[in-house]
Amino acid sequence: MDVKIKRIDKEIALPIYETDGAVGFDISAREETVIAPKEIAMVPSNLIVEVPNGYMLVVASRSSTPRKKGLLPPHGFGIIDHDYCGPEDEIRVLVYNFTEGEVVVQKGEKIAQGVFVKIDKFQWEEVEEIRGESRGGFGSTGGYQVED
Repeated sequence: MDVKIKRIDKEIALPIYETDGAVGFDISAREETVIAPKEIAMVPSNLIVEVPNGYMLVVASRSSTPRKKGLLPPHGFGIIDHDYCGPEDEIRVLVYNFTEGEVVVQKGEKIAQGVFVKIDKFQWEEVEEIRGESRGGFGSTGGYQVED
């Protein structure tokens, strides 16, 4: 499937899938960005992407970014909607500097990865009861219980 993409700075290469098995492509910084300690910043990605209808683009941390740079996405990952593709809709990578020092992201440095995910929209059917028994716990099938 072809996806329309616009680079703002043509000196920075188009994103590529680094291996045949890669599901994500690397996203590079358009300009140098300095992130102060314990601060959140937006790193411009140089990309405007026309996400295909029926998909979303997930922008996630590269696995090496927290260890090498001391940066994490403050909300886990970003979602780029199908309709976020106007002439000013450059993808920006939100990062949190969890270190005690400034972190510099260099122009052209790989700062995140993008993954296209097929989505569907659903209709709500409100009911008075939900099937099955309560599992208990919080986000775990291990039976984690909070003590009163």
